[in-house]
Amino acid sequence: MAERRRPLKTVTGVSGSVDVYTAAIDPAVSTVASSIEVARLAEEHRFDALFAADLLSFGAQGAIGAQEPLIFLSALSAVTSRIGLIATVTTTFHHPYNLARLFGTLDHVSNGRAAWNAVTSSLGEENYGAADLPSPEQRYARAAESIEVVNALYDSWLPGALSVDGNGRTRLDPESVRPIDYAGEFFTVKGPLNIPALPQRRPVQFQAGQSAAGVELGARFAEVVFTSLATTEEATAYTERVRARAAALGRPGGLPLIMSSLHTTYGATEAEARRLVREQAESFDLEAGRAALEDMFGGGVDLSDLPLDKPIPESLLPDVASVNRRRGRVEIFGRLARSGKTLRELVIAAKDTGHWAEAGTPEQIADAIQARYDAGILDVVSLGGLADPRTRDFLVNGLLPELRKRGIVGPDYVGRTFRENLELPDLPRRAAQLDRRVASV
Repeated sequence: MAERRRPLKTVTGVSGSVDVYTAAIDPAVSTVASSIEVARLAEEHRFDALFAADLLSFGAQGAIGAQEPLIFLSALSAVTSRIGLIATVTTTFHHPYNLARLFGTLDHVSNGRAAWNAVTSSLGEENYGAADLPSPEQRYARAAESIEVVNALYDSWLPGALSVDGNGRTRLDPESVRPIDYAGEFFTVKGPLNIPALPQRRPVQFQAGQSAAGVELGARFAEVVFTSLATTEEATAYTERVRARAAALGRPGGLPLIMSSLHTTYGATEAEARRLVREQAESFDLEAGRAALEDMFGGGVDLSDLPLDKPIPESLLPDVASVNRRRGRVEIFGRLARSGKTLRELVIAAKDTGHWAEAGTPEQIADAIQARYDAGILDVVSLGGLADPRTRDFLVNGLLPELRKRGIVGPDYVGRTFRENLELPDLPRRAAQLDRRVASV
């Protein structure tokens, strides 16, 4: 009998909506109301997780109404019971002891549905007392230590630390809750964690970052890597690279899982979808798009005087090593520019910030998803649009039923916790103490 393959897992976003601003001016409306509706719909249609993105400053990428993800998802945990809760939180501006307590608490209040999307941030330093953003090398080194500390704190509670005595009372064995005595370059943390062992033992570890340093961090620690891979060729190369490095580090086969965000344009027919794409391109603000593209190149490129229908001169493209912000995006758009795409084409591509985009009928979108799934380069897909009635109809009455008919997406949740629903391999056994010479996973 052929081995059962893990079904494709589905995620949808719940933050970053301008509805937050609309609600904020009406004291009778909660700023989480629209996301509660999305969360309930997502769970009803058996999405595996809700994803909360984050920004740490105002204006650099536009005001999108982002709320603090952990508090936002804690509110949504009270109106859901099975769906996972993925919070994006930076390691650059947070201390790992606080992170362990925050995510540990979310795991407790949600009965084992918490996940951490660890990012290193490309903006916001002006709000945290820093004159300059630390270099990518510093940010990723700090991220690695942060995750090491957080994992060690979760594992500071050994099995059997809590038990029930003969009278039905909970008993704590202090000898089974051990300090971690961590001393690194960035952090010194004695521990142990002061909240009980988690329902999942550790929240599911997501990580976003596609630069060389991002690949290394994902290979070492991530159970799921969140990627922006516009083409099958890019997705294949990235998957092979990160999994080869993970295997070299002794990680289980198939890790990390690959998550891609899919930007969709639906049509009842292929002709309608093409028309919608054309209309979107024709109505697109090209000058605002130039500014967005400049941001994709790290913010140090001036494209204002270049002709729209010619490629960007090679001499203007930045050296990735010289860029301090968003190196992964710089690599993606540098490759696109060197492939001969015109400035106009790159400006339009920047609308999707380098993410995978497809247009067509639900069946055609399903074909594109299946191609990546069958190729082994897609394990988790992020699908937006539940808040929009038209897109929601195509998604829940078209795409998801089609994927389930093909046996690609499962019909229901398969476990009690998010870790179980993702069908992840078992976590490594707890070490008696943290060995700084060996990468913890």
